[in-house]
Amino acid sequence: MRENRYIIETCSMSFSGNMEDEYEKFIRRMNPPRVVIDNDSCKNATIIQVDSANKHGILLEVVQVLTDLNFIITKAYISSDGGWFMDVFNVTDQEGNKITNEEILDYIQKALGSETSFTTSMRSVGVTASTDHTVIELIGSDRPGLLSELCAVLTHLKCNVLNGEVWTHNTRAASVLQVTDEESGLAITDPKKLSIIKKMLCNVLKGSNKANEAKTVVSYGVTHTERRLHQMMFADRDYERKDECCSEKERPDVKVVNWYDKDYSVVTIRCKDRPKLLFDTICTLTDMEYVVFHGNVDAEGPEAYQEYCIRHIDGFPVNSDAERQRVIQCLEAAIERRVSEGLKLELCTTDRIGLLSDVTRIFRENSLTVMRAEVTTRAGKAMNTFYVGDASGYPVDPKIIDSIRKEIGQTILKVKSTPQELNQAQQESPNRFLFRGLFKTKSFCNFGLVRSYS
Repeated sequence: MRENRYIIETCSMSFSGNMEDEYEKFIRRMNPPRVVIDNDSCKNATIIQVDSANKHGILLEVVQVLTDLNFIITKAYISSDGGWFMDVFNVTDQEGNKITNEEILDYIQKALGSETSFTTSMRSVGVTASTDHTVIELIGSDRPGLLSELCAVLTHLKCNVLNGEVWTHNTRAASVLQVTDEESGLAITDPKKLSIIKKMLCNVLKGSNKANEAKTVVSYGVTHTERRLHQMMFADRDYERKDECCSEKERPDVKVVNWYDKDYSVVTIRCKDRPKLLFDTICTLTDMEYVVFHGNVDAEGPEAYQEYCIRHIDGFPVNSDAERQRVIQCLEAAIERRVSEGLKLELCTTDRIGLLSDVTRIFRENSLTVMRAEVTTRAGKAMNTFYVGDASGYPVDPKIIDSIRKEIGQTILKVKSTPQELNQAQQESPNRFLFRGLFKTKSFCNFGLVRSYS
């Protein structure tokens, strides 16, 4: 009798869920997203307004589209109380100018303005099938030289890394790499080879301490790398502080209080502004299954202010001190993961085989460590950004930078921040361990390996 009742209840729930899904689809078809782009109302920014039927995660998808276009979001107003969603963003390009390029404006309309396009863009957050490459996800304890060891293994196994990104935080390291078979140039499909890759990479992640937690996952697909890195580090609980990587003064100011009259929890964030900050905080709230009902963002000055009225997806606000502390710690971690340390150097020149090996070798020979790198190649042109610091933790000597620029080419390598700015802000951090040993061994520094972090 109990089994029959369970079956009836399950079927009822399934039927109810299907009806609700069909109703939501009907509402979205009848009310497709509407995008209004206004370049006249604001003197200093382009205003983008998005109206749509509401559903969980839609705010993150909109922010992701704008962030992937490298827009700077200076202000935002968020409202999604009830069945309707409305967002207003003030955005500029990287130079602080309005968005006037017609192709980009048309892309925004197509990416956000129709149900078909918007659903397609949302899939980029998850994983979709691809035969072009294999995705390798790595997470484990950070240590000096880890990245060079991982790259050496991939090279030994005849894997070519096309794209990838590495984040480190709180003694943990996570990476998402897109690799292909060196011979075929396509995704790696041989189960035996995939098994060897997973085993050897996992052994490297564990190092000499076999008790270290490490994980290697291989899949076929296209994933939004930054979203996936947030998910991986959140699942790895990097927000649980083992070491104090920054002082109380440097740590983001995150507060969570309850607004009992409206049954919301109000989250406020104050910290130094930087690119993609809004994406990082919204991504974390979404992954923690909190819904943002109202929000206000102001990042016109050097400090960013964010305020959100949230409830958990179950409809309740934050209801315990433990939950409150967890929200605070997770948002702090989300902000800290992407903090750029070091002197920013930009390299722009004609791409050639061995270019990155030569450049990074020069950095290493001059006792500079690469703490973060963004490498891209477009139409035969290499446009790379390096964040470097002194390998011993001392302030970067301006004479060394001048010497490096003369060797590489002063018109090719440009300094985007001054050594004085670096010396004022430079702090020793666990984030530096991963890259400190990156280019120590010359044999690991070939073009294919370094190019993987584009």
